[in-house]
This record gives sequence, C-alpha cells and structure tokens, in this order.
Amino acid sequence: MTGPTSHPAGQAEILPARKLAAHVTGLYAALKGSFQTEPVAELTLGFDGIAGDVHAGATRRSGGREPWYPRGTEIRNERQLTVVAADELAVVAGRMGLAELRPEWIGANLVVDGLPNLSMLPTGTLLFFKGGATLKVDGQNHPCRQAGRSVAERSAMPDIKAGAMAFATVAKRLRGLVAWVEKPGSIVDGEEISVRVPAQWIYAP
Repeated sequence: MTGPTSHPAGQAEILPARKLAAHVTGLYAALKGSFQTEPVAELTLGFDGIAGDVHAGATRRSGGREPWYPRGTEIRNERQLTVVAADELAVVAGRMGLAELRPEWIGANLVVDGLPNLSMLPTGTLLFFKGGATLKVDGQNHPCRQAGRSVAERSAMPDIKAGAMAFATVAKRLRGLVAWVEKPGSIVDGEEISVRVPAQWIYAP
C-alpha cells in the first residue's frame, strides 16, 4: 500500500484506496411496520433493499435530512440498510449511562465486527459479502430523536424526552452507516466481508 500523495496543483493530500476485512455478527430486519428491527437468520437483498423491510424501495420520501427539497419529495433511496458496530454502540451506551444499547432499538440491519471506527468509513466504500451480495456506503447515519426515543423507552430511562435528546447528541459519528444494495444476494450471520475503501481527499477549491 502506498502512502498519501499530493495533487499536482498542491491543493489536496490524497489517501490511497485500501482493502480491509470484517465479518457479520448480527442480522436484523424491520418487518412489522416499525423502524425498530428484530433478529433474523438471513437477509435477502434485492435492488430495493431487504425484502419486506420498512426501508425497502428504490425510492423514498424526503424528510428533515433533505431541507433542500419540500418534505415528501420522491428521491432515490440510498438508506436501504443501516450498518452498525457493537463497539461504537457500547460507547454510546456508556455516555448515556446505560448497561447496553441493542442494535434493534435504533433500527440496525447489520452488525459488523473487525472495522475500527466503522462510522468513519467514507462514502463509496464497498462491502463485498462472501455469499455474493454487495453494499455501497452512502454515508454516516446521523442520530435523530426518533431513534433516541426508542433507546430511552426500551432501556426504561426515567426521562424519555431527555434520553432522546441525549442520544441525538452523544451518538454523533457513532450511529453507523447507511448503505444501498449494489448487487443482490443473501447475507447470513458470521459471513466474511471484503471491504474496499476508496481513495480519499478533502476538496479544497
């Protein structure tokens, strides 16, 4: 692997692409109309995402994350799956004074182990699963009060509103990633993942 290089005009340092390895330690789907998920033995992925999942679909309606569109505008669904890491959830739980923070409370679909700082993987990262499926990372999943309320309720926090607000603050850059299906297939627990991180740079006009 080569080291960082400079742009010919000197504006940006470019970090080279790299390959990493990881594996699946948990699978979840939202099959009952709520964003909260439940454990499943296998995820069946099509171009629309997880079959039967509340976030499945080639398109979705815009919300608060897309203030540049009127709310409810139909846009491409780049948020088909949520990927999290157990070590990052443990950090969030500790900051909130909780014994645990379960992936299903915040609507996670995949728990991945072996990738330090999972939430910092850049847009465009590819996750190649040994069984044949491929996911492409769109970006970080920003924490919201809806997920925070779920955490507060499921962990029986005495002040639900305060708990929801706390999650939105302390889980920043630890909430995992959102991704979409580039190549359909199935994912099973324990499956190996080949991770391809693209070259990275900071745009400096």
